[in-house]
Amino acid sequence: MRTILSPMGRRALMSWAGKGLLAVGALALHLQAPAATAADAGLPVYTVRVVKAYPHDRGAFTEGLFFKDGFMWESTGLKGRSGIRKVKLETGEVVMDTSLPAEVFGEGITNWGDRVIGLTWTDQIGYVLDINTLKLWRKFSYAGEGWGLTQNGKELIMSDGTPELRFIDPVSFKETRRVRVTAGGKPVEKLNELEWVEGEVLANIWQTDRIARIDPASGKVTGWIDLTGLMTERNPDAQGEDVPNGIAYDAKAKRLFVTGKLWPKLFEVQLVKAAGPRR
Repeated sequence: MRTILSPMGRRALMSWAGKGLLAVGALALHLQAPAATAADAGLPVYTVRVVKAYPHDRGAFTEGLFFKDGFMWESTGLKGRSGIRKVKLETGEVVMDTSLPAEVFGEGITNWGDRVIGLTWTDQIGYVLDINTLKLWRKFSYAGEGWGLTQNGKELIMSDGTPELRFIDPVSFKETRRVRVTAGGKPVEKLNELEWVEGEVLANIWQTDRIARIDPASGKVTGWIDLTGLMTERNPDAQGEDVPNGIAYDAKAKRLFVTGKLWPKLFEVQLVKAAGPRR
């Protein structure tokens, strides 16, 4: 979810205003955590160590990301530029892709069996594609906005820019429950791209360098992952839109990947405890 840039087509600013190191081989890089905020109180902060950097399309306005069977799957946003692509991790080569209708703004994606399920921002329409052909299988509807999407093996998990995560039946696409996400007792706004990792939900916080680690049962943030300084090769035409967005996890090899909108690199990273609980 987001505002939109200039040479790529201008998008109106949202009414509530607001909705970046190249790895050298396997050299480790530690990044510094930012100053604490009220919502950080008592929570651990993790930085990342870059394991490896991979090519990423600098023109991709990344909205969703997941890893499956050796390939990275990515959704891109912007009206007239939204689509889904299957990408070779090592080279960044797009091996299969499809465009969404020009009038919609593509958002998060996840896989469910032999399907790719995706959201749109304000159209209140989701879509289901055949993962082998990317042909449309069916559409479904939901109320409100669509931002991020992941799944836990039983349910789809969706963000909508608010502090709430929606849990959705993957067959009927009916919402079954919601969890309110809080940190230090305060609601966490702008939950964006999501990924299910070892029993917790990771969520990019839009227009920040932070990823929240969320307990899906209680909605409580158990820690923050700080990506400050990860991408130093900034896009001069991005007008501040080249923010972190995109988390993927290879459950078999236990590999965590992150990238951002309009980033030329996708990173495999390991978490590093940066600080003890903040007081």
